[in-house]
Amino acid sequence: METNQQEPIKRSEFLRSLGLSSAALMAFYCMGTLTSCSKGGTDEPTPTPTGKVDFTIDLNASEFAGLKDATKKYAYKDDVLIAMAKNGSYVAFSKICTHEGNLVTYRIASDNLYCPTHGSEYDLTGKVTVPATNNQASLKKYSTTLTGTNLRVFEA
Repeated sequence: METNQQEPIKRSEFLRSLGLSSAALMAFYCMGTLTSCSKGGTDEPTPTPTGKVDFTIDLNASEFAGLKDATKKYAYKDDVLIAMAKNGSYVAFSKICTHEGNLVTYRIASDNLYCPTHGSEYDLTGKVTVPATNNQASLKKYSTTLTGTNLRVFEA
């Protein structure tokens, strides 16, 4: 009995059949289309977002439930990360890491901000405490005012 079983194709042959050479794949990768450290260790900080920040959120709104979540204590609104610090106060910062523009998170245990991509850490003043690169800038900090369940976040 004769079986019609094909030999597995090699990865390079498959990519060639798609018309993609290894040089084309490397170019695609280096353009930053895929997740990578595209800046290759430069010491130039990524600027924080510009634009006026002045908004009020209702802490009871479902989109801000993360602020009340005992395992999270933070939420995002536009380009801003809002967190409930250990002391119960609300703090707000640019959500963009100043190393390469990745998203920062709030860590309850250490009561700081953290970029999981390259390990940058910031204290609750926005100052870099563990830089991913030399000359890394601080996070932009915003003022907060709480009135009832309404939290206003603004530039002072």
